[in-house]
Amino acid sequence: MSLSSVDGKPRAVVLGASAGGINALGYLFSELGEDFRLPILVTKHVGLNDDRGMLRVLARQSTLPVKVAKDKHRIQPGTIYLAPAGYHMLVEEPDILSLNLEAPVAHSRPSIDVLFQSAARIYGKGLVAVVLTGANRDGADGIRAVKSFGGSTVVQCPKSAEMGVMPKASLDTGCVDHLMTLEEIPAFLDQIGCI
Repeated sequence: MSLSSVDGKPRAVVLGASAGGINALGYLFSELGEDFRLPILVTKHVGLNDDRGMLRVLARQSTLPVKVAKDKHRIQPGTIYLAPAGYHMLVEEPDILSLNLEAPVAHSRPSIDVLFQSAARIYGKGLVAVVLTGANRDGADGIRAVKSFGGSTVVQCPKSAEMGVMPKASLDTGCVDHLMTLEEIPAFLDQIGCI
């Protein structure tokens, strides 16, 4: 099955989180339906060598398989891919991930902006981007890119986030389609991603 989009039908979800993100992602993944079929690509700001701990925590809570991405990893439906510590994760082709060591963006590597911008170019209208809790502005430029390529954008309500700075920065772009509490996001995603 090709993951590219020619008709605007959702083909992939990208998620960005920073401070408070483990709790938010764990909740979200635990609430998704087991028949969720879209790939979910996640950039969570993480310290060096911390990605394995994040993987263990999220894999225990998730209804879907969770993997730390590798370079040239083939993207599978219904699978969650985490950006590894110290690497930017990009979508290189509709079904291929790539990693690089380019300079940090918004003081972060992995960067949410880098993932969102690369995915927006590949999936266009078929991309759904979600910004969750965090303490910097990473993700705001990515949200702009997703919107400019016709994708759908979702931001966690800053007041409901553990750290509201990052969702507010995305909200301030004027490019957000849906403002939701964390508890509302899984049902929204299930509507577009379950078969």
